[in-house]
Amino acid sequence: MTQPRTRVKAKPIDLRPVYWSMGVLALIVSVLFAGMVKAEGENTVSHGYSFYGDLKYPADFTHFDYVNPNAPKGGEIALGTVGTFDSMHPYTRKGRAGALSSVMYESLLGEGVNSTGAPADVYAEYYGLLAERLEYDEGRNWVIFHMRPEARFSDGTPVTAHDIEFSHNLLLDEGLKSYADAVRKRIPKVEVINDHAIKFYFTEGISRRSLIDQVGFVPAWSKKWYEETGASLDESRLEVSPGSGAYMIDTVDVNRRVSYKRNPDYWGKDLPINVGRNNFDIIRIEYFGDATSAFEAFKAGEFTIRVENDSRQWATGYNFSKIDDGHIVKKSLPDGSPPTPNGIVFNLGKEILKDKRVRQAIALAYNFEWTNESLQYGLFQQRASFTQDTELMANDLPVGAELAFLQGLGDLVPETIYTEAAVIPHTSNPARLLDRRNVRKASKLLDDAGWAVDDTGVRRNAAGEPLKINFLFNSSSPATLSGVMENFVSNVKTLGVDITLEKVDSSQYTSRERDRDYDLVYDSYAAFLGTGTGLHQRYGSEAAEFSLFNPAGLASPLVDAIIDASLEATTREDEITAMMALDRVLRHEFIMIPMWYKADHWVAYYDQYGHPETIPAFGLGYLDFWWYDADKAAALREAGALR
Repeated sequence: MTQPRTRVKAKPIDLRPVYWSMGVLALIVSVLFAGMVKAEGENTVSHGYSFYGDLKYPADFTHFDYVNPNAPKGGEIALGTVGTFDSMHPYTRKGRAGALSSVMYESLLGEGVNSTGAPADVYAEYYGLLAERLEYDEGRNWVIFHMRPEARFSDGTPVTAHDIEFSHNLLLDEGLKSYADAVRKRIPKVEVINDHAIKFYFTEGISRRSLIDQVGFVPAWSKKWYEETGASLDESRLEVSPGSGAYMIDTVDVNRRVSYKRNPDYWGKDLPINVGRNNFDIIRIEYFGDATSAFEAFKAGEFTIRVENDSRQWATGYNFSKIDDGHIVKKSLPDGSPPTPNGIVFNLGKEILKDKRVRQAIALAYNFEWTNESLQYGLFQQRASFTQDTELMANDLPVGAELAFLQGLGDLVPETIYTEAAVIPHTSNPARLLDRRNVRKASKLLDDAGWAVDDTGVRRNAAGEPLKINFLFNSSSPATLSGVMENFVSNVKTLGVDITLEKVDSSQYTSRERDRDYDLVYDSYAAFLGTGTGLHQRYGSEAAEFSLFNPAGLASPLVDAIIDASLEATTREDEITAMMALDRVLRHEFIMIPMWYKADHWVAYYDQYGHPETIPAFGLGYLDFWWYDADKAAALREAGALR
């Protein structure tokens, strides 16, 4: 399952559901060509792991294909963010953690900076970091990680199997309830074999998905530090456990900035998994009160790279002299990941919103076409799917393998799944904000749901209660996003709905979002390109009442059944079939109003950085495998573009 980092909201350290895979190979092929070997009977011993056994990089790989192995080390990269923070501890519900505050911590299997994917040119392939190899039996009933004896925390103490055991148990005892409940069901026992070997046992009779990768990505914390300090995992604090990663905390100025420095004594700097990565001496994050001040600070050179998501800013804001002079580079870079399923999420725990007709009526008030043309410069496409523009995206009516899969679920599947095409967003008139045709459709839906219009134009039920809805919104959001939501709310009001757009500061927003104190909220779910037990925490009933990663509180027996069935898939083809069905059913459940997406990364940066000519499909990697060009930086300073 997942354990959070904190950004605008807590974000998961994944149970590593197998989202993406590079195809299905027989195990003997992976043994011969991917550097995996059979030993001790039927046990597999390998330098890495993927569910299907296929690994792109052999045991003797020297570096990932997409990195520059000769990338220089040095310099600083500086980012800007909007909001506040009062903690440097990212693994608790309490407080707001500083940006990138999980960057110090490593795990048995390796990943990118701030828990991004590594390698970024394939998905669902994991390679040893704290562990030099792993072994598991044919039935994957257990796994042993053999750790690197040279691994050290930043305070110089060794990282041992005892620290991994301690971290695993600490997450169970003091971590998120949704995480702990799920993991206890799946991982009943952990055993320290010696200082550098640890064994995890898995529950019999359950899917083998997301088990080895789950324990492989538990963050390594210092048992010694926790015991000496008496610190708790579930508390907000600025002093944190030392990590073993390439970066460590440099400076913390609460609500103003935080910076991390590359550890000059980092134990793993020469490992093949790290070659060409972790190139900056300093990663700095500047905090701002709103998006406008953040952008002005970027123009002034207070921070040096910006990943843009505001279409208005991208279309009109980058017309200042530093762009014209070439001091700032503005470019679109390809993004191979499916877009984040973001949108206006319905809180299904609210009685009013349990009626799907009410949700559909409210959704009809959103005019994507007008919004995109009038406010977003026509730069976006409208998202329909939870796995948009991939082979897993459901289209039209279910046929073939997907139809057979759904039929195998019996009476759980409503007839409309078979007779109606996969749900796609409604269309609207781009020429005017209020589409009268959609207003009529919405009005009929509300009438049918028992919310009639009274003499004053207010929707009321049979008991005379008004249809009243609260929309929670983060006041530090970009002006364009705020404008979109204000126009949406205006349209909802024309339906006779008493809707309030409640703008609160980042701290209140985080607290209320965690408590689900809203009817509507602008939020997101996780995209997927494959199955994994993490899907239960995000979309399933298992933790629907309290999971931070299921903001709608979706609890559907059909969704549960699809996830359970997908976990039993033995081929990539079967996995794709199940995920297509999941996409179809999630869209049928109608838990959010889907918004927009773009196919590229929009990035602007001061021309002092280098990056690989080809950006890997699944990661922009500016904190991971970009590098600092000292000569270009000197030229910028000589020109007065940077201080």
